Amino acid sequence: MLPSYYEFINPVKIVSGNKAVDNIPYELNQLGVKRPMIVTDQGVVMAGLLKVVENAIADSELAIGAVYDTTPPDSSLEVVKEIAGIYRSNRCDSFIAIGGGSSMDTAKGVNIAITENSDDLSRFIGAEMLKNRLQPFVAIPTTAGTGSEVTSVAVISDTENNVKMPFTSHYLLPNVAILDPRMTLTLPPKLTAATAMDAMTHAIESFINLQKNPMSDAYATAAIKIIRENVVNAVKNGKDADTRLALANAATMAGIAFSNSMVGLVHSLGHATGGICHVPHGIAMSIFLPFGMEYNLEKARGVIGELLLPLGGSELFACTPKTSRAEAAIKIVRKLQTDLYSFCGLPMTLKDAGVPRNKLEQIAQAVMDDGALTFNPEAVNQADALRVLKMAYE
Repeated sequence: MLPSYYEFINPVKIVSGNKAVDNIPYELNQLGVKRPMIVTDQGVVMAGLLKVVENAIADSELAIGAVYDTTPPDSSLEVVKEIAGIYRSNRCDSFIAIGGGSSMDTAKGVNIAITENSDDLSRFIGAEMLKNRLQPFVAIPTTAGTGSEVTSVAVISDTENNVKMPFTSHYLLPNVAILDPRMTLTLPPKLTAATAMDAMTHAIESFINLQKNPMSDAYATAAIKIIRENVVNAVKNGKDADTRLALANAATMAGIAFSNSMVGLVHSLGHATGGICHVPHGIAMSIFLPFGMEYNLEKARGVIGELLLPLGGSELFACTPKTSRAEAAIKIVRKLQTDLYSFCGLPMTLKDAGVPRNKLEQIAQAVMDDGALTFNPEAVNQADALRVLKMAYE
């Protein structure tokens, strides 16, 4: 059944394929800029990926205004302020973010600070608080998970208060997303698995939550199918460029889906666990995903059952009774968890991820402040969140 009303937006130009990075000069020229600032991290530098981008720019009329290559795993206000100062002093006019969600979120945060001429980002927390178009922004993901290259959201850590600050605005969407398999070939197996499960969670939560719509459903189901078909091979054979490109495209499609229909309980649990115990987001998503699906069975059994088609294929879908499809879909997700644990040691429980049991109540309390709960099919209170956390613990 179609919703009575929905909105969908994806103005990001997607440039995907072998050597797609080589198109950077053309894309920036189309945006009318000359001095991009590159925001990245040491992992990207050590893997030689920054050099790929620098080489693409070297023979053009562009000049790299500045490079910030020490972005931490969690974006923070302190880092945003530091980079904004470098951007201003070097007269940069645009951003190129190279990396995973942290580099892209950091670039988005700096973009807010530059455009609004303010280091007080707390003024812009929430939905559609930005009123001005941001500086031109090209995103080059080096993981296939966050979808940040096509999302209208950013999360910046306020380390002083130990909270994550969410920002949502269509102005945060990059102008261009470049998907090049060379940029993910060096991703280690465990990180490959974690980021793929992050993308899988984006797609699944997008499909089952209250703001789902036919456009986001199409992107979500396509992403789920591609991830299910490629993630194990990517973990086992990371140098397979075709598999890497497939996962990169799936992560982007999942990002488009959830940027329009949002996420739910799994992300609320992950945000709280990451903020308090610093569990990497992809690992938290992998741990919580089947529990979130089970929690929503009563209200969303039908749509969870529909996920059996992209997760298990048409033959399994056809031969499974309609009343059993939801459980069968969850069973496949759990089997995928077990496979990834076997192949690369991706944690399956909070205990495996290093979460102290005595932190569960604090995490449950933090879950209640997370906006993603708004879109979850089933209502959630603190006791519910704690119950799910205990089930996911061991």
